[in-house]
Amino acid sequence: MNIGIAGAGLIGRLLAWQLLRRGHQVTLFDADAPAGEGSAAFVAAAMLAPLSEAVSHGDEIYRYGADALAQWRALLALLAGDSDRPVALREGGSIVVAHELDRANLQHFDQQLRHKIDAAEQLERLDRTRLLVLEPELGGAFQQGLWLKSEGCLDNRGLLLALREAIETLGGRWHSGCPAQAVTAGAIDTAGGQQRFDLAIDARGFGARAQWPGLRGVRGELLWVRAPEVQLSRPVRLMHPRYHLYISPKPDSVYVVGASEIESESEAPVTVRSALELLSALYSVHKGFAEAQIIGSYARCRPALPDNMPRIRRADGLLRLNGLYRHGYLLGPTLLNAALAAVDGVVDHPWIETETQS
Repeated sequence: MNIGIAGAGLIGRLLAWQLLRRGHQVTLFDADAPAGEGSAAFVAAAMLAPLSEAVSHGDEIYRYGADALAQWRALLALLAGDSDRPVALREGGSIVVAHELDRANLQHFDQQLRHKIDAAEQLERLDRTRLLVLEPELGGAFQQGLWLKSEGCLDNRGLLLALREAIETLGGRWHSGCPAQAVTAGAIDTAGGQQRFDLAIDARGFGARAQWPGLRGVRGELLWVRAPEVQLSRPVRLMHPRYHLYISPKPDSVYVVGASEIESESEAPVTVRSALELLSALYSVHKGFAEAQIIGSYARCRPALPDNMPRIRRADGLLRLNGLYRHGYLLGPTLLNAALAAVDGVVDHPWIETETQS
């Protein structure tokens, strides 16, 4: 089958790669450069955090995201055969901490989590001695914590590059700097005209809002810093009365720092206020961040639907995938499997619905 995909972010690349492996012809159209620097996937923390997300987004997120680490492990093993670029996957869980004045926030987080999901075996309350064993560099600033054992994170930029290499190796055609203006049954419209396919897939994320009523952008602000003096092996969350800071480790002593989630579709640069709050909280976690280099500050809009869960809309010759919100890496493999099933004609999945033709 000849398939066109509009959008080469995370889900567009995963789909292109898997469809090529199944013997289909695939053509990608994307407004961005092949490295994907303009995408939300490129700047994300890429945390696989079903437990943490369950506190604010409920049991459904946990149920769909609980197997994320295993799914990514299998996908990356497969990807290693199609690309020479390694992709780091950290599977040691994540650590939640709070300063003494904010101890109640940590306790509240713990209580909420245990109330919302039945996963007590995946949680361990930490005293200072145990914290020093798991993350030695946190023991100086914190007296207690919580270990979420089934969480992790991956190297998203390495993944996007590896997927690009795999797509090209398998013969995929790539039109970068070529945004899709519209995606309809069997067709993708660009500035250069309309191209026809047996199946057109719309994976443009926030860029598809003109063709998906109710789709909105949720702004996220992140900093990327390089901190050779800091050695954290796991994602860390800091409980605070106003926000929950997260720190996600990447290769080469790089850390992604974020906390903000703003109901806004602005992609203007990170504000001074947000940067100050993120950096001051970061420094409070580890004094070694004082000498860190800020290598990037980013604001991106994550595509969200009213219930903040993804959906697939299908019609003859057409699939639309959207709404991964802030859960792109957590739920990406699940959405990928549902989309592949829909391509094969299997539509028995809660995320799949039939598109109403006007």
